[in-house]
Amino acid sequence: MTKITAWICTAAIACVSAGASCSAAYAQTPVTTMVFQGVQNLPLYAAQQKGFFAKHGLSVDQRIAPGSQELREGLAQGHYQIVHTAVDNAVAMAEQAKVDVVVVLGGDNGWNDLIVQPEIRTYTDLRGKTVLVDAPDTAFAFQLYQMLKLHGVGQNEITVKPVGATRFRLQAMTTDKNATAAMLNLPFSLQAEQAGLRKLAAAVDVIGPYLSTTGFLLRSWARDNGDTLVRYIQAYVEGLRWVMQPSNKNEAVAMLADGLKIPQEMAVRSYATAVDPANGFMADAKIDMAGFKNVLKLRAELHGDWGGTPPAPERYVDLSYYERALSGLR
Repeated sequence: MTKITAWICTAAIACVSAGASCSAAYAQTPVTTMVFQGVQNLPLYAAQQKGFFAKHGLSVDQRIAPGSQELREGLAQGHYQIVHTAVDNAVAMAEQAKVDVVVVLGGDNGWNDLIVQPEIRTYTDLRGKTVLVDAPDTAFAFQLYQMLKLHGVGQNEITVKPVGATRFRLQAMTTDKNATAAMLNLPFSLQAEQAGLRKLAAAVDVIGPYLSTTGFLLRSWARDNGDTLVRYIQAYVEGLRWVMQPSNKNEAVAMLADGLKIPQEMAVRSYATAVDPANGFMADAKIDMAGFKNVLKLRAELHGDWGGTPPAPERYVDLSYYERALSGLR
């Protein structure tokens, strides 16, 4: 037996004992993803750092999105194969840009809070003020408009200023007192309160169930790379299951603290929300269809899409890859 043959045999035995296939060890399929910074990426941290992507034969390059436009255009142009962000971005791509995308996994509700300057005490105090959004016609901007509408403040009574991703909205609010309000998710909402800003309300407490983070991609890429997509979903779900295990709390909190560059105490609070049975990650990354219906309802009412009558969420979803993925997991 040559040294090379012996090395291959030893590696094969190690590969099998680790529960991964040799094809996973020697033929890593590259996948480039884009995400926004936030606690919602914890399953991705786990899938990467605990070896679930590698186990399923994937080499995943995770990029951080500066804003919705770059994420959507990059996906449409093939720079990124899979993106994780608010599902309304997928709807916007399908309906406005006419890009054929498909949602394949969930999910969380976004953990969004309406954060305001300390002198703002009520919704009506926001009349005539400047509010910050990522983009004016997607996702969390609609949450903000609906929260204001339900409390008697119309879009024509505020100035909407797009500034990009959540971290940029927080930065603007802490450096410019005229930036009066914005929707912020974890951990940025906690950082905002630490900086002296105040929480006016949690989005889901006002507008009801909401589907935020989902995984979506070009339908054509899913069709041509079905096996890769199934393996990606399996790794993601295994990462999420690992996160949800109470015995992994300390390590998961450390992942958050390191990945988001936040203090330990803030990571602990963020983790507690993320794994909360009522308000945290959806089990096994299921898609919250009631939350998705509300996303479509908001877009129909506030943006006039579909003549004001939203379609069924199934129009944008293909669960076949998810079902194949889960059937292959223990």
